[in-house]
Amino acid sequence: MTDAVSPSPPPLQSQSPLQLSNELAALVAAAAQSVVAVYGGRRRPSSGIIWQPGIVVTAEETIVRDADLALTLPGGNRVPATLAGRDPSTDIAVLRYEAAAPKAVAATPFATDLRAGHLAVAVGSTEGEAVATLGIVSFAGPAWRSRLGGQIDARLVIDARLPTVAEGGALVSADGALIGIAVFGPRRRVLAIPAATIARVAPIIQDRGHIARGYLGVGLQRVPLAPADGAEARRGAMVVTLDPAGPAKAAGILQGDIIVRLGGSAVTGLRTLYQQLGSDAVGKRMAVDLIRAGVPKTVDVTIAPRPQA
Repeated sequence: MTDAVSPSPPPLQSQSPLQLSNELAALVAAAAQSVVAVYGGRRRPSSGIIWQPGIVVTAEETIVRDADLALTLPGGNRVPATLAGRDPSTDIAVLRYEAAAPKAVAATPFATDLRAGHLAVAVGSTEGEAVATLGIVSFAGPAWRSRLGGQIDARLVIDARLPTVAEGGALVSADGALIGIAVFGPRRRVLAIPAATIARVAPIIQDRGHIARGYLGVGLQRVPLAPADGAEARRGAMVVTLDPAGPAKAAGILQGDIIVRLGGSAVTGLRTLYQQLGSDAVGKRMAVDLIRAGVPKTVDVTIAPRPQA
């Protein structure tokens, strides 16, 4: 799905400063016709993009309540919104609203082959008016998993001073193609949730309200392990709590067991565990290597979907 942002203006050219300035302003104006202000319970609003008529996507972290949501559409019309669902692991929330879609909403290409140094324009909305900042792609890397296990299609770090109200708004390239939505990462670095990730995740959220994630049913605490055969010191994750109805309990894992590997990958704490329990893990039978009273042991666990709060 690519019906997200308005028709693209001509690509920026290497012309006079005034011509470049005018082209940037036109780029922002075109993108802003599909960017909304989002009132999700924070002290200040954030932004979102009209993904398709009646559907807005935004940064999940900006939606702090599930009810009494509202949007200000391009032009200033404020409308109520409802939460279709959210996925913290990819930082995507989907909102629904009932109002005539702005005429500018149309299919737009996704930005591809992004490299460090490419321009990136962040476009947000405040009370129906555009707010924008200009930056560059400072790092473009391959797909990665978030600390909560979400699969992100590319690691895109944007060097820009993003206004708080623009979080969740559109990031567009110099030719008007959609890069994705702008979010704050660790230490307030600006990251892009790529358009390809939104296209994959948003329809599932619309349909189900969430993205299923794998669940083992354990609470863990990092512990040091004695080095084996002269190897470097390493860490494992001790089971300190067990969900009585969880997969780990059913597989015979006990409190005090030290998990060292899941499905062949090292486990040193909750973060490394989450990263291995993405949506593709649900229903899989995975080997859990652990140490029980100093003795290595392996059990097989069938990964369950994470219970919804």
